[in-house]
Amino acid sequence: MRKVIVLAVALATVAMALPVHAADKRYPAAFVKSIKIDNPSGKTAWENKDFLDCQDVVLTVEDVFYALRHMRRVSKKSYLVPQAQETGCEGSALVTFKNGKILAIGIEPTGRISTAELDEALGPTTDPGSYYDCEPCNDRKMALLKDALNRADERRLKRLEAEGQIPPGQAELRLKALRESRDPKPVPRN
Repeated sequence: MRKVIVLAVALATVAMALPVHAADKRYPAAFVKSIKIDNPSGKTAWENKDFLDCQDVVLTVEDVFYALRHMRRVSKKSYLVPQAQETGCEGSALVTFKNGKILAIGIEPTGRISTAELDEALGPTTDPGSYYDCEPCNDRKMALLKDALNRADERRLKRLEAEGQIPPGQAELRLKALRESRDPKPVPRN
């Protein structure tokens, strides 16, 4: 009896966790016919090179497949909240499904995603578009971008040092601390 209860609790936990990042069933990754990256590294009006240079962020076909598998739909209001984490960078692609549906998708490294369905002539359909969040996409892309984030930190800290906003020699020390915070060393266990 105890094993049945443990199994039921485990199944309930898994069932609750799955929908958190379940993909939108309208756009199944298994039915993708083709993906064309039309803008691998675009800038928006909010690009902040002190945070991340958009040239360091390149959208790949693998990123699009990953997003299709993990994105979850959110409301426009929650997508556009002022507190949303934005890099000012976005890649875009056209995804064609086996049923003929074409999806224009814009993906930010933070996992913010916007979509619009297109017709065969690549004109908009009556679908108003959708907004998504993909936390696993954020984790995946930011792990790949550690080096780019380190370069952005170096530019920002050296500029602050040159402007006299931080003491001489502090840029290197702060940069080292930031790099270590992104890549902490495992603590040895005795």
